[in-house]
Amino acid sequence: MILLAALGFGYLLGSIPFGLLLTRMAGLGDVRAIGSGNIGATNVLRTGNRKLAAATLLLDALKGTVAVVVAEQYGVGLGILAGSGAFIGHLFPVWLGFKGGKGVATYLGVLLAISGIASLVFAIIWTATAFLTRYSSLSALIACVAVPITLLLLGFGDASIAFSLMSLIVFWKHRENIKRLMAGTESRIGAKG
Repeated sequence: MILLAALGFGYLLGSIPFGLLLTRMAGLGDVRAIGSGNIGATNVLRTGNRKLAAATLLLDALKGTVAVVVAEQYGVGLGILAGSGAFIGHLFPVWLGFKGGKGVATYLGVLLAISGIASLVFAIIWTATAFLTRYSSLSALIACVAVPITLLLLGFGDASIAFSLMSLIVFWKHRENIKRLMAGTESRIGAKG
């Protein structure tokens, strides 16, 4: 029961659609009607409001961090389970007909609670790739490849397995981005609309 409770808690926390809520509160309408149709920070940035995009990124990441930190208080190993639930909740929120974001910010939030060093590796790789290419999707994909390897090298075996699965899901959620990257039609960071 406690395993299901941890997973359920994480899922419900992760399913809060901050990007949608923030853009609506700011009077910018439904963020799903622009760009990629996604509820995440990259698409919120396409509204032209950097502060809202930053707030979305922070809140989506905190969903994962809070899920891990709270669940870990109730038992060793529950944190990664709750964090995985938050990740899945962001991707498939019950409130939005199971159509959510791509999970990168929540993925990073879970990672931050598990390992600061692995989070730093993710951030460095994402930032360097974004600086060189201006593609958020490519930056995320490359960083997500590095995370399970980094965790394994740091001795986080169970977390490495969990992040391997989450990374595969990130790739699956980015399949259209991958097609556009290959075709040279992917939107760059900061592009509106």
